[in-house]
Amino acid sequence: MKLDILVFGAHPDDAELGAGGTIAKEVSRGKKVGIIDLTRGELGTRGTAEIRDREAAKAGQILGVAVRENMQFADGFFINDKEHQMEIIKMIRKFRPEVVLCNAVDDRHIDHGKGSKLVSDACFLSGLVKIDTKMEGEDEWQEAWRPRAVYHFIQWKNLEPDFVVDVTGFIEKKNEAILAYGSQFFDPKSDEPETPISSKNFIDSVTYRARDMGRLVGVEYAEGFNVERYVAVDNLDALI
Repeated sequence: MKLDILVFGAHPDDAELGAGGTIAKEVSRGKKVGIIDLTRGELGTRGTAEIRDREAAKAGQILGVAVRENMQFADGFFINDKEHQMEIIKMIRKFRPEVVLCNAVDDRHIDHGKGSKLVSDACFLSGLVKIDTKMEGEDEWQEAWRPRAVYHFIQWKNLEPDFVVDVTGFIEKKNEAILAYGSQFFDPKSDEPETPISSKNFIDSVTYRARDMGRLVGVEYAEGFNVERYVAVDNLDALI
């Protein structure tokens, strides 16, 4: 299956929190979007890996993604080395996305920055024809493939975006997908330990950050992204 957009997140819920509105909007435009979670979030204070597997599947269905897979890297301990890069390269060559979205370039959780650089490096390496890969159980070697662009969504830290996407009309879908992770976020009935993302303030911040980004560009809601190279447009009208 060839995808238009492939979204990588270090943990289940990263994609929804950082780019859920953009994902839902692109799906509504007929784009084929997939999500790949690097880990199962097994070190999370609340819930279990099995619970988060089910929550991730539900969230993916809400957003309408064509595929969702999990790399099962070690939560907290995966690194940006050849072994992990090769596994990401296989996924990029399998789905051949035009655009890759991935974790914030700098963030509170150490996996976010690591995941960001790991995916970015793998996207470059995936275009080198002398790197040979094949999927497990298959006989044919994969063809080299490099996405046209890699963009990084914004997570815990208030990074300055290089561009924003108008997600007006899709914030409700984004929030619905986030709340599919019932084990992780605010629930007044939960007896699980409190975490930085389990407060009502955090879940409210998802909406008020999107509203504030929207305010700055004259729309109701927006999501911000960082780039690795200049964003080119065909004409000035494309910037409006």
